[in-house]
Amino acid sequence: AFDPLSASIVAASAAVTWHLLSSESWLKCRFQECCKKNGTLNFTALKAQLDNRLFGQHLAKDVVLKAVLGFSNNPSPKKPLMLSLHGWAGTGKNFLSQILAEQVHPAGLRSKYVHLFLATLHFPHHDQVKLYKEQLQNWIRGNVSACPSSVFIFDEMDKMHPGVIDAIKPFLDYYEEVDGVSYRKAIFIFLSNAGGDLINKAALDFWISGKRREDIQLKDLEPLLSVGVFNNKNSGLWHSSIIDRNLIDYFVPFLPLEQKHVKMCVRAEMTARGYAVDENIVQAVADEMTYFPKEQRIYSDKGCKTVQAKLDIHEDL
Repeated sequence: AFDPLSASIVAASAAVTWHLLSSESWLKCRFQECCKKNGTLNFTALKAQLDNRLFGQHLAKDVVLKAVLGFSNNPSPKKPLMLSLHGWAGTGKNFLSQILAEQVHPAGLRSKYVHLFLATLHFPHHDQVKLYKEQLQNWIRGNVSACPSSVFIFDEMDKMHPGVIDAIKPFLDYYEEVDGVSYRKAIFIFLSNAGGDLINKAALDFWISGKRREDIQLKDLEPLLSVGVFNNKNSGLWHSSIIDRNLIDYFVPFLPLEQKHVKMCVRAEMTARGYAVDENIVQAVADEMTYFPKEQRIYSDKGCKTVQAKLDIHEDL
């Protein structure tokens, strides 16, 4: 005979099981990645990661820590967080963006909620700018609808065709919603070599005048960057409405790295490979790097970018 009580228990169990598997419950999120919707970051953990893994960038660390702390602690931000990181290759821009992404979504660049765009890979053809803009808008709209705290990283902005990035301007602006979707919990990060020459010149001027590197402040560089990038036809942000509307929260300068910073990178890489740190090897790798200006040899012209490759030839030791 049909037992109403048993049927009710089965139905209730099925409903609970369906809820646990279909919604972002604690059980489901133990076995697969779920969107981190509250957006709150562990400031102590982020600071520790930057202190231990990013070298020679006191200014970038300070700016990003304050920007991210203020954004994550704001229960109702008026717009998404928009950071534009500038400096020569090998100075830590990619590294910082990866560390930040990992703090928002622990899987980092492997997370389905962290999206990396490369200008030369995703937007290669100048004659398809209109198509790229439409695709970019649809992609961002869909991903933010799925996870409000999505992170979008745009690398090689100095190789981006002018006009493409303006497609995301409505999502960065001070709107509560755009077509029913709120973008105010998302994070957008631009990475660019554009402005690197301006940053290097300012750092060298400080050195020539006898000032400490650590005395360089954001106010010394940010105005130069915003104007320089806006007027640079090779910046990807050339005459961009994103700059014109003041939608970039911070232009973050990455200073050129000195030999002492290169040595820090070598030691960190040796430790990561499980090697005992040998200062003779550290010095040998640092000496193999090239520096500028040629006479003074103050700054590494590739930052720490080739440290891994140069350390490879010392693996037999």
